[in-house]
Amino acid sequence: MSSSCVGSAAVVAALSALDEGRVPDRPVFRAAVRALLTGLAERAPGRSVEVRVPPYGAVQCVPGPRHTRGTPPNVVEMDPETWLRVATGALSWAKAVTEGRVRVSGVRADLAAYLPL
Repeated sequence: MSSSCVGSAAVVAALSALDEGRVPDRPVFRAAVRALLTGLAERAPGRSVEVRVPPYGAVQCVPGPRHTRGTPPNVVEMDPETWLRVATGALSWAKAVTEGRVRVSGVRADLAAYLPL
């Protein structure tokens, strides 16, 4: 995966705001979350895990059995700040899960092999 999503202006601006204790502007936050979700989908192509970062986006990724209908069996969900920090390596996947900042369900819902981007 290219580092362009991690180094995108939106990601840099959003992380800068968070590091300063501010909430990023909504359009910047949305663009940053979506850029990193796109990067994850490129790095881990597939449709066996749904990664949700409400209210800004969701992607299906990770090789394996494809999910087509109803609630997916493998779901990862977190808030936008946690997603930015985990995706960029500012917060480890293991620590985010241990601290309860990430909600996971299903046997394939471990993204440690794909993060940070």
